[in-house]
Amino acid sequence: MFPRRYRRKTFYLILLLMSIFVLFFIIYSSRSLAYKILEYNRSIRNKSKKSKIPQVVGHYVGQGKISAVSDEVINANNYNPIPGWGEMGKPVVIPGKDLFKMQQLFQINRFNLMASDGIALNRTLPDFRGVACKEKKYDENLPKASIIIVFYNEAWSTLMRTVWSVINRTPKRYLEEILLIDDGSDRNYLKEELDTYVASLPAKVRLLRMGERKGLVPARLLGAQKSNGEVLLFLDAHCECSEGWIEPLLSRVKENRRKVVSPVIDIISDDNFSYVKSAEFHWGAFNWQLHFRWYTIGDKEIEKRKLDHTVPFKTPVFAGGLFAIDRQYFYEIGSYDAEMSIWGGDNLEMSFRVWQCGGELEISPCSHVGHLFRKSSPYTFPGGVNDILDRNLIRVASVWMDEWAEFFYKFNKNAAKLRDDVDIDERVTLRRELRCHTFEWYLQNIWPEHFFPMRDRFFGRIQVADRKSSQFAKYQHLILKLANKMYYSSMSSQGKTDSFISYLNKNQPELTEILEHGDRPALCFQKPKARNELKQPLGELMLGKCSVAHDKLPEMFIFTPQSQILTDEGICLEAPLPTKDLPDPKARMTPCITKIPENNRQKWFYNIETLQIRHFTNDNYCLEVSSEAQQIFGHNYVEPDDIADQLYVYLRTCDTTNALQKFVFLPVPWM
Repeated sequence: MFPRRYRRKTFYLILLLMSIFVLFFIIYSSRSLAYKILEYNRSIRNKSKKSKIPQVVGHYVGQGKISAVSDEVINANNYNPIPGWGEMGKPVVIPGKDLFKMQQLFQINRFNLMASDGIALNRTLPDFRGVACKEKKYDENLPKASIIIVFYNEAWSTLMRTVWSVINRTPKRYLEEILLIDDGSDRNYLKEELDTYVASLPAKVRLLRMGERKGLVPARLLGAQKSNGEVLLFLDAHCECSEGWIEPLLSRVKENRRKVVSPVIDIISDDNFSYVKSAEFHWGAFNWQLHFRWYTIGDKEIEKRKLDHTVPFKTPVFAGGLFAIDRQYFYEIGSYDAEMSIWGGDNLEMSFRVWQCGGELEISPCSHVGHLFRKSSPYTFPGGVNDILDRNLIRVASVWMDEWAEFFYKFNKNAAKLRDDVDIDERVTLRRELRCHTFEWYLQNIWPEHFFPMRDRFFGRIQVADRKSSQFAKYQHLILKLANKMYYSSMSSQGKTDSFISYLNKNQPELTEILEHGDRPALCFQKPKARNELKQPLGELMLGKCSVAHDKLPEMFIFTPQSQILTDEGICLEAPLPTKDLPDPKARMTPCITKIPENNRQKWFYNIETLQIRHFTNDNYCLEVSSEAQQIFGHNYVEPDDIADQLYVYLRTCDTTNALQKFVFLPVPWM
């Protein structure tokens, strides 16, 4: 045993070391926290400098949970404006000391509530209109509008900022009333406090309550029913109208009562509430799963805008949250489908109905309205998100999309399961009474730039040829029948492409049987993962193991008579130009070019005799898969998933003897 004095010294030494360690930990943690705060503030400043395009408008992007937030906090109205915050649409930077509280409050509405509550309800905004728009004169005798705003558990500051932006930037001669429709909110500040506040507003504002939550469509129908204006103007409850926003909308509706007009939708950041100008050269459309997307406008509309930048341009689909429509025409065209629940699909339904039944959808570049875009939704969907959205989309597809409804159901198993439970008789009768066009007419005339399957296009899988598979021999035998036809050899490359697509479609049953009875795993082209803010899956063409049931959208491609190989989201296979430093670049998927020049890098030719996919304008270059693919087709089998990161498609010098340059096109029935 140590003497007592040594034990005492040892104890004090240990205590001193522990104290030093604790002190060091506190200092390190403080510096780490300070660093995180600085990084957070720097990141939101950087975000505010970048001009963004909304990923999705009118499409559900995920539901978040409110955790560790008390009912008292959720029901509190903490609006307390701080001078200068957010003025002229500038971003708000939260002080470091409030960072953790900000993160807690963020959960409630899925946006920076602390920033919103610190911004004045009547904050100033930048005027993003072009010079020609600012100088444009409008008829003073425009129809009056009823502004209809539906809200559900909306934050006080965002809801009232929407209302005040309408009051402050709408000439009184054009404003009939503002109708606030409460879709069953349960927040305390949206009850008596809201009643009292609305009564004090310097405009005709009426507050109507649904009593219980029924959804966006029933609430908007109530607003339309109670309205008095000649024009119905719908806004979401988290918008900010900029200077001169309403005149272009009302003017266009007055010119033609069958026009349904939307503003350019600018972006209000959910992180810092900066107001950012949106791109004006985008229109609304949808992908194979019927999700709304923004795409670059078509060539015809671009040509029109060269002559006059102030002219509204047509859009295949509108976002649905913000638009103006003649009140009588709203009812003539069938108003809304009242059976749509909660939220989702209503913008597609109305878009198809308006276009197919004689109306027009437009976006006015002279009208700018900001919209708060969130990365996830705070709202609940009574009955389940998937079932509600799918039932709504069933009402869209089964009524308006004809054969393309079967395409939707083929790749949406839940909707296919529910379709027989959805009663659409009333809306089918409406379509018949309105004598509406077909969906094929819509695709050909309203959105000819679309990327959906058609009767004159190949739709299916593009596989790497496996000579050891029984599929390969059957495919080659069938496809060579076309090559042996006397007329084929004398055709141009374009004529051969047309004949090939027609031949595939004509022999689809036999080719599909080949597909269904494959005896070995196969490698398929697959689209890249979505990377940009438009949700387009841009990047290197991928290879992956083909699905057994051949029902996976990522491996479906289209080969068009224009010689483009494309897939969902409007992306096309492109051949990067070989360079001295990169003689065999990887094939990439890029946004489709609709106006195809002769030297377009998105044109391809399939040689049915050699099974090569050649670049159309330089037939010395062919697609070739990486040599690692031989491990899959060789004797020592390797699972494709194990080497997925090594499987690329290159542009290399054509070699008819190279097995890595052989591909097969196997059609998949889509209707």
